[in-house]
Amino acid sequence: MSNTPADLTHPEQNCNKQNDDGSFSFVQAEHEVLAFWQQHGIFEQSLLQTKGNPEYVFYDGPPFATGLPHHGHLAASTIKDVIPRYQTMKGHYVERRFGWDCHGLPIEHEIDKAFGMSAQEAVAKFGLARYNDECRAIVQRYSQQWRKTITRLGRWVDFDNDYRTLEPWYMESVWWVFQQLWQQDMVYLGQKVVPYSTELATVLSNFEASSNYKDVQDPAVTVLFELVKEDAYIAAWTTTPWTLPANLALCLHPEFEYVKVQVTGFDKPIWLAKEQIKSVFAKQDCEVLARALGKQMAGKAYHALFPYFASDAPQATFTLLADEFVQLNSGTGVVHLAPAFGEDDQRVCLQHDIALSPCPIDEQGRFTHEVADYAGQYVKQADKCIIRDLKLRGLVLRHETISHSYPFCPRSDTPIIYRTVPSWYIKVSEMRDELVANNEEVNWVPGHMQQGRMGNWLANAHDWAVSRNRYWGTPLPIWHNDITGKYYCVGSLGELQTLTGETVTDLHRDHIDDLCFSLNQEQGVYRRVQEVFDCWFESGAMPYAQQHYPFANKSNFEQRFPADFIAEGVDQTRGWFYTLQVISQCLFKQPAFKNVIVNGTVMADDGKKMSKRLKNYTPPDSLMEQYGADALRLYLLNSGLVKAEEQRFSDSGVQEMVRQVLLPWHNCVKFFQTYADIDQWQKPAPCDPTSASNNVLDLWIVSKLESLKQQVDQAMQQYRLDQVVMPLFEYLEDLTNWYIRLNRGRYWAKSMSKDKQNAYRTLHYCLSEFATLMAPFTPFMAEYTFQALSQYQKEERPKSVHLCQYPAANAAYLDQDLESSVKRFQDLVTMGRQNRNDLKINLKTPLSLATVLHTDEAVLNDVKRLEDYIRAELNVKKLHFSTAENDYIQLQCKANFSRLGKRLGKQMKRFASLLAELSGAKISELQQIGSLTLAGETFTLADVMIVRQAKTGVNAVSNGHIALALSPQLTPELLAEGMVRELTSQLQKLRKASGFAITDAIVITLRAESETQQAIQALQDYLMTETLAQALSFDLTAGSGTVLTLSQSTVEVLLEKAQ
Repeated sequence: MSNTPADLTHPEQNCNKQNDDGSFSFVQAEHEVLAFWQQHGIFEQSLLQTKGNPEYVFYDGPPFATGLPHHGHLAASTIKDVIPRYQTMKGHYVERRFGWDCHGLPIEHEIDKAFGMSAQEAVAKFGLARYNDECRAIVQRYSQQWRKTITRLGRWVDFDNDYRTLEPWYMESVWWVFQQLWQQDMVYLGQKVVPYSTELATVLSNFEASSNYKDVQDPAVTVLFELVKEDAYIAAWTTTPWTLPANLALCLHPEFEYVKVQVTGFDKPIWLAKEQIKSVFAKQDCEVLARALGKQMAGKAYHALFPYFASDAPQATFTLLADEFVQLNSGTGVVHLAPAFGEDDQRVCLQHDIALSPCPIDEQGRFTHEVADYAGQYVKQADKCIIRDLKLRGLVLRHETISHSYPFCPRSDTPIIYRTVPSWYIKVSEMRDELVANNEEVNWVPGHMQQGRMGNWLANAHDWAVSRNRYWGTPLPIWHNDITGKYYCVGSLGELQTLTGETVTDLHRDHIDDLCFSLNQEQGVYRRVQEVFDCWFESGAMPYAQQHYPFANKSNFEQRFPADFIAEGVDQTRGWFYTLQVISQCLFKQPAFKNVIVNGTVMADDGKKMSKRLKNYTPPDSLMEQYGADALRLYLLNSGLVKAEEQRFSDSGVQEMVRQVLLPWHNCVKFFQTYADIDQWQKPAPCDPTSASNNVLDLWIVSKLESLKQQVDQAMQQYRLDQVVMPLFEYLEDLTNWYIRLNRGRYWAKSMSKDKQNAYRTLHYCLSEFATLMAPFTPFMAEYTFQALSQYQKEERPKSVHLCQYPAANAAYLDQDLESSVKRFQDLVTMGRQNRNDLKINLKTPLSLATVLHTDEAVLNDVKRLEDYIRAELNVKKLHFSTAENDYIQLQCKANFSRLGKRLGKQMKRFASLLAELSGAKISELQQIGSLTLAGETFTLADVMIVRQAKTGVNAVSNGHIALALSPQLTPELLAEGMVRELTSQLQKLRKASGFAITDAIVITLRAESETQQAIQALQDYLMTETLAQALSFDLTAGSGTVLTLSQSTVEVLLEKAQ
């Protein structure tokens, strides 16, 4: 075969592909395929040959290269490879451009760890320019390892034409995107309560804050607040005691009933919600002194718990307020409000004109001088001191420790706090309806994502804080006038150069922070605000920025937007998927993508998160070098991951793909090669696989292949990978365990008969088409098979299977009736083998008779065309077909309890008995009409289960579609033949173990008891044909051969190569 490495054509002749145990090495074969692809530029050729064809647009979400690719990346990468490969083979041009997320917390966090200090400290010590240089130096620390791993997986993606979010041209497009939002008045500066990482000293987005919850233990205190004009306390409960120094009000529900109770051991009565008395005072006696609704309590003043913000406070401060956000699921029904630390707290206080005090903590989460007693203490560590001081003052009613779920920073894995921070926001809440409507246009796989996780998130979307007080990122293009207070948003590098009169080559902070400008007829100087973008904004702008839109590729982008397909993990419903949709809605009022596959989360086999410390997983590269990338891909594609389900990753599951799929597939190829080489067979051209053959199994296996093509194509068009892999497995089972096994004798024929030629043509066609079908899923084994088969045909073929068109079903080859017939045949064989097993009769022992049973004569006639195969597979002397099924099989009706239980209630047991007592005639009536009335109740076929079972004293089996009766009586002649068949099987194994070539003729010398010898002589021709023996004799000297143990006797045998 021209232009094809020899080592890809004859696997069994290449010792490099052998494992230590002599078995075929899929790993070595994959490395040779990788070399073949690289040597001939197959990926590049696939792009070149489709250039100019209709485009299929794929967006690849950018990962950070500060860590190594893990199993989750491999799951997403497999999906990202399968769909583009399929679409390319369908004739589309599919650009696959890799991208890198180069800014943000992951990068800065690595530098902070390297310096051993916070970013603020590092910038103060070394300067911003050096800090950013350090960040730049590590952004692609593991990029080469990523390239190696992703390539080893078999994924085709363009690493050389990648996009990186740190490039000035990319950052410029991000500026343009933001300016469009600015001009639409979609951006504002606000001071809201936001998730905040004290470890990283930065705001987090809502989707980041919701991605890493942990079960933790925290203090919970019920604190007493002393009312001003009433000799009583009011009790409030909190799990964040550190927020109490910033308390400005208390909140009650307007419609809840509150009671004032006198409690033993307290000098003053205590107000709390009536519903919470039992939980708060479970072990204390209480006397109710007064009652009031929350709205009636509103306006009462109380003494400030701490003095820090009591001076010059507005009138409403330190009063009882009413709002419906208060709940009774825990606590006292009274919520303490610290507007610096709670979203509802802030909202309610602003509604009541309570001026917000400054947030009394610094960037590291330590109290500032405003909270003098705890200044410098980290808030979480201050809990103990605050609780201690309140106890000394007699203001702690109850102190306990609770377990609850709490958010942690996804980068530093430290607790998040909520605090007010001045931030720039996008008005996402104003576009919720549009986002939800856009989401309806997207094909989500799995479908429940659309209305579920993604839909719910969009319907409740908050305004997006897109600014970060950080150093390494795309700077916000906002300049602030130091006199007028106005803001100006810059949209391009050119605009900045025009405004400042400076040449700008880089847009990072250390290059532009000092650039100022003035506008005509306006006082003051414009200086840039300090914040940078949330890196999620940068990745969400990827569709535009990767093309440097609109500064370049304008027409190209607009023709290719939105994307046809994207894929990422389930966590991206609140990450990249979300940011893509928000920005796309702002810019173009439409979704950013049409189809999306969401993969689930990969867990370790023990159910825990994969951890280097726990060593509970095998690194991806090691896994692929042990089992191969194809096996890994199949395992991932055949798992719940492609349905967004969580999956425990099992190495043994990958190994099972080798055993269940790749080995049988390779054995098919090797079987074909072995006999095609012996016969020096070449595929005739042109070659219609069915026109010349009248062999029923030839026609069947080709029809099954065409049906498979339809199934796969339909599932792939719907992006349902979960519906693709199993039909492929099932076809391989049909090919190996049915077609080849039943047709071996045709390849053993001595002359090249027409039937033998048809057998070769059929198998060559099926293996070639199957390899092409499998190419997107198992690119290595598909290539290996394609190259191995190419030498058997003379006509021109593409250089690689991945340069072929994806196979389309040929309606002329389809025969659904034949497929149904063979399915019945397979059912009969399966039932017969199980029945033999139940009867404890070995399959090699022939039976005298089998009867195929069905009430429909047409069904029996249909199965009759497989009569010879049925008889051989069941190993019976005679095969009868009978419509007298009722003589062997009886019908029984059983109630469907899950369906009828609610409807029948207490009558269920009675009707279950009536249904079980139905006669065969009544059951047949139900089957024909579809319904039946019993004692006033009508039952349909959906309400019952109809079971077919053998009548008492009859040996018969049924699967509900067809029945079989075996005659189990064994004669001495049948037993003798079974013994010879058993011996033949053992001789074949001995022949293989002795190292004889498949074409070697042998001489058999035996030593056996006279009765056994007579049985062998009676079937000598059969034994010699099956073992390729030229001669057989019975004069072996005792002890000079190999002893074979049979079920009824032993035989000593010597095999020698015939001369």
